[in-house]
Amino acid sequence: MKNTLAFDFTVNKESKSITVKKEFAADQNAVWNAWTKAELLDQWWAPLPYKNETISMQFEKGGMWFYAMVSPEGQKHYCKAYYTAVDAQNSFSYRDTFCNEKGEDSTEMPGTNWSNSFNEDNGVTTVTAHLTYASIEALEMIIKMGFKEGFTMGLDQLEQLLSKS
Repeated sequence: MKNTLAFDFTVNKESKSITVKKEFAADQNAVWNAWTKAELLDQWWAPLPYKNETISMQFEKGGMWFYAMVSPEGQKHYCKAYYTAVDAQNSFSYRDTFCNEKGEDSTEMPGTNWSNSFNEDNGVTTVTAHLTYASIEALEMIIKMGFKEGFTMGLDQLEQLLSKS
């Protein structure tokens, strides 16, 4: 097994995209479950000191995950993921949007199209998340909001969670 797990975060303004590759010292099934089961997502998805709270989740093509990132003061930031494709254990895609507590999508905040793939090699699973945006302005807004720092923190929390199992 590798001693150093790879992590790569690349912004491509030309294609209005972000690609994140992260290796985990865990089998593909464990990593897949951490990305697709609400009780596990809630343990790592939100950047500290926030906590994630799943309101509802139907992980299947055409399904939706409605969740909130909750601040230490109890303030909730709501989001929804609309699942557009699922290839069990291998990949899934979704459109993630900010929304209000009723689940109504925000028109002021940009949405993100996610395509996630999972590949195991000798006990190390690589997750590749490819995110695309409708405009360069949307991409830049997400970056300015601290997406890299927040998502990196979440992935670090996922790594810790996987190391306990």
